[in-house]
Amino acid sequence: MSEDTLDIHETPSSTPVFKTEIAARLAEILPELIADGKVDVEKLKEILGDDADCGPERFGLFWPGKKRALRAAQESTTATLKPDFENSKDWDTTKNVFIEGDNLEVLKILQKHYHGKIKMIYIDPPYNTGKDFVYPDNYKEGLENYLEWTRQVNEERKSLSTNPETEGRFHSNWLNMMYPRLKLARNLLTDDGIVFVSIDENEIAHLRKILDEIFGEMNFVVQFIWHSSTGGGIRAKYVNLSHQYILCYVRNTERAHTFWAPLSPDAVSQYKQVDDKGLYRDKDFAWKNSSTNPNQIYPITAPDGQVLLPKTGYIYRFIKSRFEDELKSGNITFKRTNTGPFVDNEGNQARWNIYVKKYLASGKGAPMSVIPRALVGINNEGTSEVQELFGGRVFENPKNVRLIEYLLDVGSDSEGIVLDFFAGSSSTAHAVFSKNAADGGARKFVLVQLPEPTAKNSEAFFHGYKTIAELSRARIDFAGAMILNNLSEQFNDRGSPLDVGYRSFKLSESNFLKWSTSSDVDILVLEQTLFKFRKSFRGQAAPDAILLEILLKQGYSLTEQIGDIDVGGLKLKTVGKNLVLAYLDANTKPTLVQLRKVLEQKPARFIILEDAFRGDDELKTNLVQECKSRSIELWTA
Repeated sequence: MSEDTLDIHETPSSTPVFKTEIAARLAEILPELIADGKVDVEKLKEILGDDADCGPERFGLFWPGKKRALRAAQESTTATLKPDFENSKDWDTTKNVFIEGDNLEVLKILQKHYHGKIKMIYIDPPYNTGKDFVYPDNYKEGLENYLEWTRQVNEERKSLSTNPETEGRFHSNWLNMMYPRLKLARNLLTDDGIVFVSIDENEIAHLRKILDEIFGEMNFVVQFIWHSSTGGGIRAKYVNLSHQYILCYVRNTERAHTFWAPLSPDAVSQYKQVDDKGLYRDKDFAWKNSSTNPNQIYPITAPDGQVLLPKTGYIYRFIKSRFEDELKSGNITFKRTNTGPFVDNEGNQARWNIYVKKYLASGKGAPMSVIPRALVGINNEGTSEVQELFGGRVFENPKNVRLIEYLLDVGSDSEGIVLDFFAGSSSTAHAVFSKNAADGGARKFVLVQLPEPTAKNSEAFFHGYKTIAELSRARIDFAGAMILNNLSEQFNDRGSPLDVGYRSFKLSESNFLKWSTSSDVDILVLEQTLFKFRKSFRGQAAPDAILLEILLKQGYSLTEQIGDIDVGGLKLKTVGKNLVLAYLDANTKPTLVQLRKVLEQKPARFIILEDAFRGDDELKTNLVQECKSRSIELWTA
């Protein structure tokens, strides 16, 4: 390798290999663990000492296929996402994303940019009732499995099947589907991120165990109970099942924010007084507390001049400076009483009580472990919402918007990214739109949905929706239009318009033929495969698709602003405000003069296809030197 080539960054052909990354981190922390390029496991046990469990028996959940499921999460993929302009809305302005494809492969693709950037994950996966669809995982390479299943490879289609209890590995099949996806999903959460998983009686015990393993038992928050129906189900002859569960975990309990949720209807009913700031209720300013903090015990002068002090065993809610600020703001009230927790300066019962005004507008409390039905509704509300939008029962048992809005209150901030990789009817997108409309937020979503076919005798098929992915996108369109129409007057004061668009993408093989062969094949097979390639790209790969794949593998987001520019007779792609320029013509070799004109635009990064040099090493070396002298990153693909 020449010194010049060290200044060229080569775009990786695949997503990160997690086993290699973990080994690299161990080498950085404990270099003594590495011997002949491998991790010395015995030495690691010595270092950990009593913290290492070396016994033959250990606590945990084990099932057939678990090791392979873990490897499925660790394996990289060369797959990419192709832009689907036709099925997108407001492509140039939206920050929302909808992806059609197998969520296992998609989660791998998202690792590069979205690692540590997702504030909240909500998923409503198949409940493994024996009737619902379980993703068609097998032990082939993931993308190959997906492409075959969707008939993009050949007609030998893997059959769409359920997971009946007569199947020998009923629970194992479901766990093998869920485990690698949850493993990958955890990587995407921010340090203070949170995940919610809806589930029912069938797999709650097993799901709790694998979440404990993936997130750590210490990061378990609560097993919410949602009164989701009036009862029924497969065990209705024994007991009336009227609830579902939502398991809640955080990425890190030490960094997780305090959870707050909207007030229940009973709590709201307590706000009966009103002033020019709105509804409020009185809250005692002095409260029973064993603390004797002198900063929360001080004399206060009542309206008639009586000096007030808290009784023994009481303290004030605020220190003196805070009390004075609240008093000036009109948030403190004095009321005559002979029973309050105050005495005068001689120790006699005071004539006054002091209250703090607690306004409904700021009213929030800790979420309850049992989610009130009155606050979020029941499951059939979701069915009614979809039926109203589509004019028919096109989706079975969608989650209702109010439930997800409640979880957004608990787990998201006003601008975070929300991920749902079992999108279904896109209730999550609807909830994000609705919540942003209500509080002026700018939350964004990333949704993933398999193009699972709709049944030919279903209302969805009758209405023209051949796959669940088609139905999901339609739900987003309908929901956005309805919110804009119903709440248009509320948007007049917004600083920016409500984002009800989304960029649509489809999971696909790499556009680059040289990246399409697995990196672990025999070198002779690889050479023969490459020799067969007569062109650089698969089919008629569009420049936008080529650029998007490069950007994804270099770590850019799916919502980058991409444009076109002509410089020195070269047609270029721009990313952002010319921070990145890309030359993607593999058939036309640019001149050094043209490339210099491109670099005069002062991009932070310049991307050029390797094939564009047409074997001219001198041109390549000169470009390296030109970029180096201008402090421009040079990337090839």
